[in-house]
Amino acid sequence: MTPGGGGSDLVVALGLVLALEGALYALAPGFMKGMLERARDLDEASFRKGGGGALALGVALVWWVRR
Repeated sequence: MTPGGGGSDLVVALGLVLALEGALYALAPGFMKGMLERARDLDEASFRKGGGGALALGVALVWWVRR
């Protein structure tokens, strides 16, 4: 993966996801534990809808920034 190549964008994106998620766990561990407990009670259909919405929003955001 060379700097400026498409592969480096993927590594940066993964690093940003890890940094943001890590910040949430470090700054608000009680909130995150509560979210995980509530997530456990959700049915699969709700998970699929939420995941599909997040996927669509993420793809749209990347498309908008890269166009």
